[in-house]
Amino acid sequence: MKITELLNNDRLTLSFEVFPPKTEMGFETVKAATEKIASLHPAFMSVTYGAGGGTSKYTLDIAKNIKERYGVPTLAHLTCVSSTKDTVHARIKDMKDAHIENVMALRGDIPDSMAGCDRSGWDYRHAIDLVRELKADGGFCIGGACYPEIHPESRDQREDILHLKEKVDAGCDFLTTQMFFDNNLLYNFLYKIRERGITVPVIPGVMPITNANQIERAIKLSGSFMPRRFVTLVDKFGSDPEAMKQAGIVYATDQIIDLFANGVRNVHVYSMNKPDVAEKILSNLSAILGK
Repeated sequence: MKITELLNNDRLTLSFEVFPPKTEMGFETVKAATEKIASLHPAFMSVTYGAGGGTSKYTLDIAKNIKERYGVPTLAHLTCVSSTKDTVHARIKDMKDAHIENVMALRGDIPDSMAGCDRSGWDYRHAIDLVRELKADGGFCIGGACYPEIHPESRDQREDILHLKEKVDAGCDFLTTQMFFDNNLLYNFLYKIRERGITVPVIPGVMPITNANQIERAIKLSGSFMPRRFVTLVDKFGSDPEAMKQAGIVYATDQIIDLFANGVRNVHVYSMNKPDVAEKILSNLSAILGK
């Protein structure tokens, strides 16, 4: 099933993101965790893709397993940074052979070893290059990423939204946001992009912060603003792992409830391969989701 089919109805939905192992040794552990999340029957699951394509095989294996064994629609990530056209075309063929219908088209993080190198000769410099190829290839439902605050490499939000409009016009069927911790930032962002003519569905991305060590990485990935309410929560419970986990789940649940109450129908949870976190959030929302 294509993601757009899920989004174009009035039902409230929750989806989860998982990530593949970095090495073959960790595959069975990660597979088991993703299967436990799939057994909760979320609306769909996305499977991320390691920098430089290092986990591409595992991404496809996990996505295929979730889809075939549990009947859960999957969204396979595909990054293009530093990749050649031949490499990307081979991965697209692999996805088609595995009957993957939904692809998240991403540039991907620039590896530290390539941070200062000349990228002018790369086949893919931006996600829009990959979106165009996927669109031309046909058959895929294409997702793209967006930032409710600002992409870390953009000069300002106006420029960021301009590039986002170009990416949508190139073929993105829907967008998923980076994590955020203040819903007002999302509401303001949605207003601005609708004004600019971006009308595709936008799925807010929420990350439950279940330990204090996640915060630094979350800020690095998304540049997220941490509202005072959230900072106070971490200050109070950050040194107690169990209390922090519970508080983080409650905070994320409150975010999702507020989003649903304000007309958002679909929310994506960055569940970090944690079935217990996914299960608790679904339990907290069971009556709201009608489960």
